[in-house]
Amino acid sequence: MQTALVKITGTVLVTALIAHPLYAPHWGTGILGEVTAAGPVGGTAFVAVFFGLVALYCRALERTLVLAGADRPGAVWWMFAIPYNFTEDFFIVGRVRAALAGRVTPGFLRWWSILGYGWCAFQILSLLPGLPGYAGGAVAVPLWAAHWIMTSRLRHTLGT
Repeated sequence: MQTALVKITGTVLVTALIAHPLYAPHWGTGILGEVTAAGPVGGTAFVAVFFGLVALYCRALERTLVLAGADRPGAVWWMFAIPYNFTEDFFIVGRVRAALAGRVTPGFLRWWSILGYGWCAFQILSLLPGLPGYAGGAVAVPLWAAHWIMTSRLRHTLGT
């Protein structure tokens, strides 16, 4: 019950951040405005590339969970359930971390977790208007990339 409450509350708050141009247009256009500023072709290309990268990342997480023998490895695909995914991402990182406990060194798992929870937090910060949002995105993307690289290295550790 507590987990459901966290997920619902987080999703409501993220939805409010995404929708801020509707109730506070003076704050700026937000992420949707940024995407549409590139025009129809540029915006569509950006979204397609971004979701393609997310799909590859989800596949890497799913394979990691399969190799770790975890239940429900396909649950990582909730990353596509916008705006729910912004909260669920924390739980996905936690689920993978739990599956990896005892299978990788504690130091590796600690850094993997820090990077994972870090990109989750900074992606939410990226939804804020203006400079805080840009800064959040500028930090979230490299953390996500580093987390993805570490996730890919796990395949060797887990025996493939």
